[in-house]
Amino acid sequence: MNDLRNHKPIAQLIDVSKIYLGQGRETNALKNISFLAYPGEITLFLGPSGSGKSTFLTILAGLQSPTSGEAWLFGSRVQEYSSSGLQKLRAARIGFIFQTFHLIESLNALENILLVMRFNHTNKNNANRRVVHLLERFGIEYLISAYPRSMSQGEKQRVAVARALANNAALIIADEPTGSLATEQGMNIVSLLRESAKTENRCVIIASHDQRIADYADRVLFLKDGELSES
Repeated sequence: MNDLRNHKPIAQLIDVSKIYLGQGRETNALKNISFLAYPGEITLFLGPSGSGKSTFLTILAGLQSPTSGEAWLFGSRVQEYSSSGLQKLRAARIGFIFQTFHLIESLNALENILLVMRFNHTNKNNANRRVVHLLERFGIEYLISAYPRSMSQGEKQRVAVARALANNAALIIADEPTGSLATEQGMNIVSLLRESAKTENRCVIIASHDQRIADYADRVLFLKDGELSES
């Protein structure tokens, strides 16, 4: 762990709070959260539904702004990036994994992964080679021409993980990545994410209510009612 902390943090939150206003009342989704994320490290945020996990991830990725406090990505304050700059940053350096996979039903596995690489303006030949390599690495090369409707839940999530890694993202953000999967399938996905963190020096941040993931994490933090703790 000490070796990891010798690196500069990839992402950082400083005293971040988020308040939502609606129906005449305030909801404190996050309360004075501070957090540092390092390359080569896998961090698990555990918490029940409504604890603030998704709000935490969206602020960390620059998808929404905090009510107070500061969010940093790759050494710069998120507020210092332009809207287009943030879009380019997310396309090139951040990979996302979701519980519901977010695969496009009208595209096959190859096309789903190539799409994010096109957003990053990757050379077409290099992109195709990269996709084939990822599918082979995850043991799903047979899915290259398959559409999501013909895939199992576990196969869909492996394609989603391949998509998240396609642009060699330094930061991987996973929101309930095992939520739609059986136990063995879910732990296989988490194992792939841990391997990627350790062999490719990626920063992996997982938000989940699945305590089984704790065995794969370097750090386990807890969110409850918008407050962060280590126990």
